[in-house]
Amino acid sequence: MLALLGLSGAILVHEDAWIMLPHAGDARIADTAQIATTVERLMADPAARPRSINFASDEFGLHRLSFKGDAGAYVDQAGNLVTRWSSQWERPELWLFDFHHHLFAGDTGEIVVGLAGLAGVFFAISGVFLWWRTRKTFEFRLWPKRMSRPAIVRQHRDLGILVAPLVLLVTYTGASMVFRPVSALALGPSAPAMIAKAGKAPKVDKTKLADNPDWRAIIRAAHARFPDAQLRTLGLPRQGNGLITLRMKQPDEWLPNGRTMLYFAADTGKLVEARDALAQPAVVRGYYTFYPLHAAKIGGLFYRLVMTAVGLALVVLGSLAVWSFWFRRGTVGPRIS
Repeated sequence: MLALLGLSGAILVHEDAWIMLPHAGDARIADTAQIATTVERLMADPAARPRSINFASDEFGLHRLSFKGDAGAYVDQAGNLVTRWSSQWERPELWLFDFHHHLFAGDTGEIVVGLAGLAGVFFAISGVFLWWRTRKTFEFRLWPKRMSRPAIVRQHRDLGILVAPLVLLVTYTGASMVFRPVSALALGPSAPAMIAKAGKAPKVDKTKLADNPDWRAIIRAAHARFPDAQLRTLGLPRQGNGLITLRMKQPDEWLPNGRTMLYFAADTGKLVEARDALAQPAVVRGYYTFYPLHAAKIGGLFYRLVMTAVGLALVVLGSLAVWSFWFRRGTVGPRIS
């Protein structure tokens, strides 16, 4: 499991680079008026409007639209259709993301992924203690000298100690995003409750979305409240909660989509609440660093390459460990008399 998650994660780290579509390399448009015009165009038809818009970023020049079910589309920053899909299986970046996060099994798969992360934490910590006894025999090797069980165990131990700190980082942050109470180990016992509170939408009366909300006024209000922030996502009300949600990213935020949130009334378009991610408690801000550290969304190309190496190391460590256990165990090892 860790080998498969490491491989899929290593590929996803470079997702923006291998999506080969027209206009994917376009520079991000920051002009509020142009963004508002595009939003108005995309949201003009109530019967065909997307459920959410993930706006273009500095790394990827297309807007991604989400519709009911798995349907979606990429459009350029003027709102022109680039490609459309009716199922996630039509887009490799979508099904690969679903595998890495949910194993194609929804919430159940996510729990399995979280348990694999906890197992990775245990392996990384226990591996350090096991290596310490044999530290004098350490030898750098990416591949075993021989495909025998003793050689594989030695290579596993010596390669493992090199990547253990980053494996611990990746597995712990991944497990914490699935099982929020795990975050208490690094952030303190109050962390889970504080994180949940920070992510909870304000309570308002459930109302239907207006037929033609003033999208331009909503975009202007968001930029007036946080003038230096990028628009990252726009979401329609979910389950009739009566809120249009805008997510923004300020320059000092690490999360690629930010956590600066604005909530607008679905029927009137008036601002209900604005939450500044940089004004959140330190514990919450610390938790918001977990995903960018896990997915290499900071640090540029160098950190992406480092995390790619960690993912590939998990592939080697995991696959050889499984192979040596199942296929070499009968030929090498103590005899039972």
